[in-house]
Amino acid sequence: MVNNFGYIRVSTKDQNDDRQKFSLDQYDIPKKNLYTDKLSGKDFNRPAYKRMIKRLKNGDVVYVKSIDRLGRNYEEIIDQWKLITKKIGADIVVIDMPLLNTTRSKDLLGTFISDLVLQLLSFVAQNERENIRQRQAEGIEAAKKRGVKFGPTPINKPDYYSEVIRLFNKKQITTKEAADMLNVSISTFYRWRKK
Repeated sequence: MVNNFGYIRVSTKDQNDDRQKFSLDQYDIPKKNLYTDKLSGKDFNRPAYKRMIKRLKNGDVVYVKSIDRLGRNYEEIIDQWKLITKKIGADIVVIDMPLLNTTRSKDLLGTFISDLVLQLLSFVAQNERENIRQRQAEGIEAAKKRGVKFGPTPINKPDYYSEVIRLFNKKQITTKEAADMLNVSISTFYRWRKK
Protein backbone atom coordinates (compact mmCIF):
# COMPACT_ATOMS: atom_id res chain seq x y z
CA MET A 1 0.00 0.00 0.00
CA VAL A 2 1.39 3.40 -1.03
CA ASN A 3 1.45 6.09 1.66
CA ASN A 4 1.64 9.83 1.11
CA PHE A 5 3.83 11.85 3.46
CA GLY A 6 4.22 15.60 3.85
CA TYR A 7 7.30 17.35 5.17
CA ILE A 8 7.21 20.93 6.47
CA ARG A 9 10.15 22.94 7.77
CA VAL A 10 10.48 26.46 9.10
CA SER A 11 13.75 27.81 10.47
CA THR A 12 12.49 29.01 13.87
CA LYS A 13 9.67 28.32 16.29
CA ASP A 14 8.30 31.82 15.63
CA GLN A 15 7.86 31.28 11.89
CA ASN A 16 4.48 30.33 10.50
CA ASP A 17 4.12 27.09 8.55
CA ASP A 18 0.56 27.73 7.27
CA ARG A 19 1.69 28.44 3.69
CA GLN A 20 3.35 25.02 3.49
CA LYS A 21 0.39 23.26 5.15
CA PHE A 22 -1.98 24.90 2.67
CA SER A 23 0.12 23.65 -0.26
CA LEU A 24 0.12 20.10 1.13
CA ASP A 25 -3.67 20.15 1.77
CA GLN A 26 -4.39 19.50 -1.92
CA TYR A 27 -2.73 16.08 -1.68
CA ASP A 28 -4.17 13.07 0.08
CA ILE A 29 -1.85 13.10 3.12
CA PRO A 30 -3.18 11.71 6.41
CA LYS A 31 -2.46 13.94 9.44
CA LYS A 32 -0.35 11.18 11.00
CA ASN A 33 1.92 11.38 7.92
CA LEU A 34 2.58 15.13 8.20
CA TYR A 35 5.97 15.91 9.72
CA THR A 36 7.05 19.38 10.82
CA ASP A 37 10.41 20.63 12.01
CA LYS A 38 11.02 24.13 13.32
CA LEU A 39 14.78 24.05 12.81
CA SER A 40 17.43 25.36 10.46
CA GLY A 41 17.91 23.68 7.11
CA LYS A 42 21.69 23.60 7.50
CA ASP A 43 21.66 19.82 8.01
CA PHE A 44 19.26 16.87 8.28
CA ASN A 45 19.68 16.31 12.00
CA ARG A 46 15.98 17.07 12.57
CA PRO A 47 13.71 14.85 14.70
CA ALA A 48 10.52 14.95 12.60
CA TYR A 49 12.46 14.39 9.38
CA LYS A 50 14.25 11.38 10.88
CA ARG A 51 10.93 9.90 12.08
CA MET A 52 9.46 10.31 8.59
CA ILE A 53 12.47 8.64 6.93
CA LYS A 54 12.14 5.64 9.28
CA ARG A 55 8.53 5.15 8.17
CA LEU A 56 9.12 5.47 4.42
CA LYS A 57 8.80 2.35 2.29
CA ASN A 58 9.21 1.50 -1.36
CA GLY A 59 6.48 3.22 -3.40
CA ASP A 60 5.60 5.87 -0.79
CA VAL A 61 5.53 9.54 -1.84
CA VAL A 62 7.00 12.51 0.06
CA TYR A 63 5.51 15.93 -0.71
CA VAL A 64 7.43 19.10 0.12
CA LYS A 65 6.51 22.70 -0.80
CA SER A 66 9.96 23.69 -2.13
CA ILE A 67 13.47 22.28 -2.20
CA ASP A 68 14.76 24.74 0.41
CA ARG A 69 12.14 23.42 2.86
CA LEU A 70 13.85 20.05 2.53
CA GLY A 71 17.23 21.61 3.32
CA ARG A 72 19.87 24.20 2.47
CA ASN A 73 23.02 22.09 2.34
CA TYR A 74 23.81 21.17 -1.27
CA GLU A 75 25.58 17.87 -0.66
CA GLU A 76 23.17 16.71 2.03
CA ILE A 77 20.11 17.45 -0.14
CA ILE A 78 21.61 15.31 -2.90
CA ASP A 79 22.42 12.53 -0.38
CA GLN A 80 18.92 12.59 1.12
CA TRP A 81 17.33 12.62 -2.34
CA LYS A 82 19.32 9.49 -3.22
CA LEU A 83 18.41 7.88 0.11
CA ILE A 84 14.69 8.44 -0.46
CA THR A 85 14.48 7.71 -4.19
CA LYS A 86 17.20 5.12 -4.73
CA LYS A 87 17.80 3.31 -1.44
CA ILE A 88 14.27 3.37 0.01
CA GLY A 89 12.54 3.46 -3.38
CA ALA A 90 10.05 6.18 -2.44
CA ASP A 91 9.17 9.17 -4.63
CA ILE A 92 9.50 12.89 -3.97
CA VAL A 93 7.22 15.65 -5.23
CA VAL A 94 8.52 19.22 -4.87
CA ILE A 95 5.29 21.19 -5.30
CA ASP A 96 6.87 24.48 -6.46
CA MET A 97 9.04 22.71 -9.06
CA PRO A 98 7.10 20.25 -11.25
CA LEU A 99 10.37 18.98 -12.79
CA LEU A 100 11.24 17.59 -9.34
CA ASN A 101 8.49 15.00 -9.30
CA THR A 102 9.88 11.48 -9.37
CA THR A 103 6.40 9.93 -9.67
CA ARG A 104 6.27 10.99 -13.34
CA SER A 105 9.06 9.98 -15.67
CA LYS A 106 10.91 6.94 -14.41
CA ASP A 107 12.81 6.51 -17.65
CA LEU A 108 16.44 7.52 -18.15
CA LEU A 109 15.64 10.99 -19.54
CA GLY A 110 13.15 11.77 -16.76
CA THR A 111 15.64 10.68 -14.10
CA PHE A 112 18.40 12.72 -15.76
CA ILE A 113 16.28 15.89 -15.91
CA SER A 114 15.14 15.42 -12.31
CA ASP A 115 18.72 14.88 -11.08
CA LEU A 116 19.98 17.89 -13.08
CA VAL A 117 17.29 20.24 -11.75
CA LEU A 118 17.84 18.89 -8.23
CA GLN A 119 21.55 19.66 -8.38
CA LEU A 120 20.89 23.17 -9.64
CA LEU A 121 18.22 23.95 -7.04
CA SER A 122 20.24 22.40 -4.20
CA PHE A 123 23.13 24.68 -5.17
CA VAL A 124 20.77 27.67 -5.15
CA ALA A 125 19.40 26.67 -1.71
CA GLN A 126 22.89 26.40 -0.20
CA ASN A 127 23.98 29.63 -1.88
CA GLU A 128 21.00 31.41 -0.34
CA ARG A 129 21.91 30.02 3.08
CA GLU A 130 25.44 31.39 2.68
CA ASN A 131 24.06 34.75 1.54
CA ILE A 132 21.80 34.87 4.61
CA ARG A 133 24.83 34.19 6.82
CA GLN A 134 26.85 36.92 5.09
CA ARG A 135 24.00 39.46 5.35
CA GLN A 136 23.59 38.59 9.02
CA ALA A 137 27.33 39.06 9.69
CA GLU A 138 27.30 42.38 7.82
CA GLY A 139 24.26 43.52 9.81
CA ILE A 140 25.95 42.63 13.11
CA GLU A 141 29.14 44.43 12.08
CA ALA A 142 27.17 47.54 11.07
CA ALA A 143 25.27 47.46 14.37
CA LYS A 144 28.53 47.19 16.34
CA LYS A 145 29.91 50.22 14.48
CA ARG A 146 26.77 52.12 15.52
CA GLY A 147 27.52 51.19 19.12
CA VAL A 148 24.92 48.45 19.58
CA LYS A 149 25.99 46.04 22.31
CA PHE A 150 25.21 42.33 21.98
CA GLY A 151 24.67 39.86 24.78
CA PRO A 152 23.00 40.27 28.14
CA THR A 153 23.11 43.63 29.89
CA PRO A 154 25.57 43.42 32.77
CA ILE A 155 24.04 43.61 36.24
CA ASN A 156 25.79 45.97 38.60
CA LYS A 157 26.53 44.83 42.13
CA PRO A 158 24.40 46.61 44.72
CA ASP A 159 26.04 48.81 47.36
CA TYR A 160 25.44 46.19 50.06
CA TYR A 161 27.27 43.43 48.07
CA SER A 162 30.29 43.41 50.42
CA GLU A 163 28.02 42.90 53.45
CA VAL A 164 26.31 39.90 51.80
CA ILE A 165 29.72 38.41 50.88
CA ARG A 166 30.89 38.89 54.47
CA LEU A 167 27.83 36.96 55.76
CA PHE A 168 28.34 34.28 53.12
CA ASN A 169 32.05 33.86 53.90
CA LYS A 170 31.23 33.47 57.60
CA LYS A 171 28.73 30.77 56.56
CA GLN A 172 25.86 32.69 58.12
CA ILE A 173 23.86 32.49 54.88
CA THR A 174 23.65 29.92 52.06
CA THR A 175 24.43 30.52 48.41
CA LYS A 176 20.73 30.69 47.59
CA GLU A 177 20.07 33.14 50.43
CA ALA A 178 22.97 35.32 49.26
CA ALA A 179 21.70 35.31 45.67
CA ASP A 180 18.16 36.10 46.88
CA MET A 181 19.43 38.99 49.02
CA LEU A 182 21.28 40.39 46.00
CA ASN A 183 18.25 39.76 43.77
CA VAL A 184 20.28 37.72 41.21
CA SER A 185 20.57 34.11 40.10
CA ILE A 186 22.95 31.73 41.82
CA SER A 187 25.13 31.62 38.66
CA THR A 188 25.43 35.43 38.69
CA PHE A 189 26.35 35.32 42.35
CA TYR A 190 29.11 32.76 41.59
CA ARG A 191 30.34 34.86 38.66
CA TRP A 192 30.56 37.97 40.88
CA ARG A 193 32.47 36.06 43.55
CA LYS A 194 34.91 34.69 40.95
CA LYS A 195 35.77 38.22 39.82
